[in-house]
Amino acid sequence: MADIVPQSRRREIMQSVRSLDTNLEWVVRRVLWRAGLRYRVHVRNLPGHPDIAIKARRIAIFVDSCFWHGCPDHGRIPKSRVEFWTTKIATNRARDAEITATYQAMNWHIIRIWEHDFPRLDAIVTHIVELMD
Repeated sequence: MADIVPQSRRREIMQSVRSLDTNLEWVVRRVLWRAGLRYRVHVRNLPGHPDIAIKARRIAIFVDSCFWHGCPDHGRIPKSRVEFWTTKIATNRARDAEITATYQAMNWHIIRIWEHDFPRLDAIVTHIVELMD
């Protein structure tokens, strides 16, 4: 099926997609802050530049959207440019796996919060607080 949006408009739409300070990240940050947790965002001297890092407790938190990170449950490949998107999302998943392995080798706790995990965000924050103790 062909894209119903002209290529020039599609380009504008895709360029407007943010990679930092997304709405998903802001929601997680607000919940963590209200829980009394203090953190740093987009730490440049850590592998993969985690969305949220608590360096003193060696916790790295990545907030992943189902589309861009290829969620096994909810991720889907668009019907146009299938080969491009398949490669793009596979590359993202491989990079995520490599970063996870790097943090595990450094003895860090790595938490990946998927977009579909937001209904149970309180349980995730409780888990993070338990890691702090």
